[in-house]
Amino acid sequence: MEQHPYFLREDVEPWQRDLPYNPHLALEPWPRRNEIGKALQKKIPLESLGEYKKLENRPNPLDIIQTTNQGRQEHLIPLRMGRMAASPFTFLRGGAAVMAWDLAQSPISGLQCVIDGDAHLNNFGLYGTPQRNVVFDLDDFDEATISAWEWDLKRLAASVNVAGRENGLSKSDRREAVINCVSGYRENANYLQSLRILEVWYLHHQPGETQPVFKPDAKTRKVLDKAVKKAQQRTNVTLLDKVAYRSVEGGWRFSDDPPILTRTDDKTAEQVINSLTSYADTLSPERAYMFQRYRVADVAHRVVGVGSVGLQAYLVMFFGNDDNDPLFLQVKEAASSVFEPYIPSLPPEATHNGRRVVLGQRVLQATTDVLLGWTTINQRPFYVRQMKNMKGSIPIEWLKGSAFFMYARACGTLLARAHARGGDIAKIAGYCGTSDYFEQVIADWAEAYGNQTEQDHEILVKAISHGKIQADMGI
Repeated sequence: MEQHPYFLREDVEPWQRDLPYNPHLALEPWPRRNEIGKALQKKIPLESLGEYKKLENRPNPLDIIQTTNQGRQEHLIPLRMGRMAASPFTFLRGGAAVMAWDLAQSPISGLQCVIDGDAHLNNFGLYGTPQRNVVFDLDDFDEATISAWEWDLKRLAASVNVAGRENGLSKSDRREAVINCVSGYRENANYLQSLRILEVWYLHHQPGETQPVFKPDAKTRKVLDKAVKKAQQRTNVTLLDKVAYRSVEGGWRFSDDPPILTRTDDKTAEQVINSLTSYADTLSPERAYMFQRYRVADVAHRVVGVGSVGLQAYLVMFFGNDDNDPLFLQVKEAASSVFEPYIPSLPPEATHNGRRVVLGQRVLQATTDVLLGWTTINQRPFYVRQMKNMKGSIPIEWLKGSAFFMYARACGTLLARAHARGGDIAKIAGYCGTSDYFEQVIADWAEAYGNQTEQDHEILVKAISHGKIQADMGI
């Protein structure tokens, strides 16, 4: 696959590619960088970002999806297909590779940053910080890479549009929702560009908290408070009784709940356990010191997500001080980013896909899991994180009227903050401008891509109904 025609090696900022640290790199003041971004509008006008047309050489979306199924566990592929077929929104979630192909054919400003790569609405969520606060942030980084910042924003905008359709929003209301999302991004980019660098990196977002460009109303705050209370109950301790039982020998074992949670054979369990040694080496020394105090009790295979179904993912149960001190780590296979075919090669430190995911998360997330790391099992890359760390989500079906608009705006605002950590937000802000014209063109694109997503979803549904693709529905 040819790389994107708009990408140039020099588009990557010197501080993004020059490792180790170079104390002599010059950095222009933010007003100058804002002007550089603004000047890019002459090369790539804003309106060009709003144009979406299905190209004649566009592959059948099922061919792209089948390609991403290669190397996955065969018996779980029908489950992946069933989850993607459930609705246009779940198709969008699982079809990141389809959207990557479409984005790779479209104009971009040329500005690059560390991107999430899969910044749809359901990949924003709640999790616990080391200080035991619950924060709201991006929470999935499997596709993270260095690439066009617009690709994150367009994926988010498309997900707002498609989710709006499923929530029964009219065309004008879902456009308004996308505009709220994109205005949150643009306005926060303009706010963040003049802040001190450390100030940007210290920023975090607690659900319902008023921010300079995000002021939730009472209805939205009520929804967020409900989600936070639910997330606070999702801990290692509460997970224990849900997924495990005490055996007759007295030890704890995972309960079989196929196909979601299944016991592994002894050989696989041993491989997973042995990989924890190299995983511990990826932790900071003080965290590795703490991790030394936990001992493995059991290993199981776990099915996660929509797009990830079929990849190898394991759940490891540990105990520390006693039986009241459980710890659950997810050891999940890290496939190549769906954007890899279209972008310049990544720096050497990101060639291990598990490490790539971890680096992306550490850059983009305000506060990361203290046990986030990576390892290798049978020459396959994996990343490791806590399974239940006060994790929660905001169910889209809870969001009606103004709450949906405010949630879309919150996600756009957070995405700008993430890009300010991983890119030059002053240049991005300069390109976006200070009027709402940018919002209008992205809303045009999101509506057109929402139509495309519904068409692609229908192709999958018909293929399943005609027996061309096997799918396990409703699981």
